[in-house]
Amino acid sequence: MPSHLLMRIHGPEFRAMSERVLRATELTSRLNVLPFDDEAGKAELFAQLLGRPLPPRVTVYPPFYTDHGLNLDVAEGVFVNQNCTFLDYAGIRLAERVMVAPRVTFITVGHPVDTDDRKVWLTGGPIDVAENVWIGAGATILPGVSIGRDSVIAAGSVVADDVPPRSLVTGGKAAVRRTW
Repeated sequence: MPSHLLMRIHGPEFRAMSERVLRATELTSRLNVLPFDDEAGKAELFAQLLGRPLPPRVTVYPPFYTDHGLNLDVAEGVFVNQNCTFLDYAGIRLAERVMVAPRVTFITVGHPVDTDDRKVWLTGGPIDVAENVWIGAGATILPGVSIGRDSVIAAGSVVADDVPPRSLVTGGKAAVRRTW
């Protein structure tokens, strides 16, 4: 996975990303209307989204959303509950036995804070989730975050900083950090 992303909006790389977003959106819209027991149909669409089949013993309950798919690395034994979003352009890795509750959002791309720069650039970084992590309902994991092995992210938490192994992370309160 790349260590950091800086991409000019409306450059050739951005156009290629935009084309993939349209394709991923088309595939996820098809995935999310399949009958729940259509395992073959789900497997085929996930293979197209990820560029490879899902590993053994992976469970993903639709609805499922991704803006890219090709940079989502899911290991064996991962469980993803309903209504999760993976904005994976900069890369997301879920290691073995990661459990993801409903409505969790992973975001690897954003914009600079500076007003002029945010109209010109995309920034971001990969998300790396180590083995045996549990991410609670409605949590949001932001660009560049690594979550250490055996950690728990409480429901509704917003994770903007790395999490050490065997940690409990809570909280989602927004705070003014600076003004300009």
